[in-house]
Amino acid sequence: MTVLNTARLGVNVPLMEAYLRQLHLKTFVRNWEAFAQDAAKSGCSYDGFLMGLAEVEVSHREKNRHLSRIKAARFPALKELADFDFAAVPSLNKVVLLELARGDYIPKAENVILIGNPGLGKSHVSIGLALSACRQGHRVRFYNAATLVNELLAAQDVHQAERFIAHARKHHLIVLDELGFIPFSASGAQLLFQFCSALHDQVPLIINSNLKFADWVQLFGAETLTAALLDRLTHRAHIIEFSGADSFRFRQRLKRLDKSALSGGEPTQPSQS
Repeated sequence: MTVLNTARLGVNVPLMEAYLRQLHLKTFVRNWEAFAQDAAKSGCSYDGFLMGLAEVEVSHREKNRHLSRIKAARFPALKELADFDFAAVPSLNKVVLLELARGDYIPKAENVILIGNPGLGKSHVSIGLALSACRQGHRVRFYNAATLVNELLAAQDVHQAERFIAHARKHHLIVLDELGFIPFSASGAQLLFQFCSALHDQVPLIINSNLKFADWVQLFGAETLTAALLDRLTHRAHIIEFSGADSFRFRQRLKRLDKSALSGGEPTQPSQS
């Protein structure tokens, strides 16, 4: 067994690191000397030494890609599906949601629509699904529905609405959160309709709404436009209903009050879920 010895081989360390940086092998730069020492001690072969470095490089790059995609998605918070309290919403089918987390709906451009009262965890689940998509290599973008409409209106004011929508179509998945809390103006409703229509059958949407489909006309005003939008969104969609009496935030608040009463301290502020 040949033992790797960088000194015997006459390795010029600064030149070696310069070459590695030029090749954009940053993890090699940080690890090659330590790996070389370990390889020499253990009698590792040259190809085994190279394989170890390559595995670390690939792992590091994949981790960076995950972090980059998650940052680009602009989530308001990071919430894992594994941390969701399914016992608190017994009507939910955990198996179905875990199946969705595999991401098979994304290349099929199948929408996921989460319907139910506020505070039952729709945002948590949608972020959890979208995080899984990021880690599977998909480009994801998270929007609050009202914020998206405002951005569309601002883009229209400078004649950039089509460019805005074209950029959205480059994503693999888009999340629309809190659809239903704020009704839209006629212009805003039309722009959101154009946005969703442009993505139809190409980019799937995860939509969270506190309103039943029959009440969406309150948001969009025109019955014809609302019907046309629902026809597109629900075509080959996964519709998941959240039902329950009390919201997570309400239950968390009660728990904090109970703990505060037992400890004699001041109640803490509730966290957002």
